[in-house]
Amino acid sequence: MIEHRTILLDGVATEVTREGETLVASDGRRVPVAEAVHLPPVNPSKIIAVHLNYRSRVEEFMTRLPPAPTYFHKPTTSLNSHTGDVVRPQGCRFLNFEGEIAIVIGETCHDIAPSEAETYIAGYTIANDFGLHDFRDTDAGSMLRVKGSDTLCPAGPGLVTEWDYRDKWIRTSVNDVTRQEGNTGEMEWDMAYLVADLARTITLLPGDLILSGTPAGSRPVEPGDIVTVEVEGLGRLTNTIVAGPPVRTDVGAQPSDSEEVVSTALGGDWELRGIRPPRGPGAEHYRSELDA
Repeated sequence: MIEHRTILLDGVATEVTREGETLVASDGRRVPVAEAVHLPPVNPSKIIAVHLNYRSRVEEFMTRLPPAPTYFHKPTTSLNSHTGDVVRPQGCRFLNFEGEIAIVIGETCHDIAPSEAETYIAGYTIANDFGLHDFRDTDAGSMLRVKGSDTLCPAGPGLVTEWDYRDKWIRTSVNDVTRQEGNTGEMEWDMAYLVADLARTITLLPGDLILSGTPAGSRPVEPGDIVTVEVEGLGRLTNTIVAGPPVRTDVGAQPSDSEEVVSTALGGDWELRGIRPPRGPGAEHYRSELDA
């Protein structure tokens, strides 16, 4: 496996490869990993994410998978990097993390069979599909503002080639406490299937990102929290939550805390259905905080 990163080196975006704890540019310049200023590892023309895919997430939402994957789009302006700040606007309460593995397309891809798809994949990176659920009642199900607001798609730290996604663990921690944990063996649709499915009608271009789903345990985070997604063989993606300015109130839908918003942010339609409180890591904290 080879890990490729993009960093800011002498003020210029520079591709480097990782050698242990050192990043090496093609001209021989070397930078310690801990001192590097990271940029996103790719420059996608589009970012597409699958809705439900991990078995634990389906069970958490007390639902069933559809017959085939469904997707949503994150604007490229949502792209963020390793160590980048993730902004929760003032007046919003429900900014949720979702640790994921992202597929990076390597060659122009259209109308291929699943058996061919892996040859079109350049490699993989880590992503955090943050969602601002305060806007979940708007946009008629497209989740444009929920998932597409600026800074809500950190990716990195690098693009890893020749990595086998099968039977790999993934975990997300908040302030060093594990909040999500899963394995790619839980996925209903694997990486090759997702690529082939999308490429039937959408031409995928080099650098495009496909986010492959998240395990159970997504919960809201607060300014000051440090969120890390770690994937076996891909490394660690770390971001800090910061407070942003308020959303303008003189135009558009405003943040809300409807039952749909709260139930999704806290792990499923627990309040709408009256079945159970949220469960999983941190659930007691979030329920007591909501009731306070």
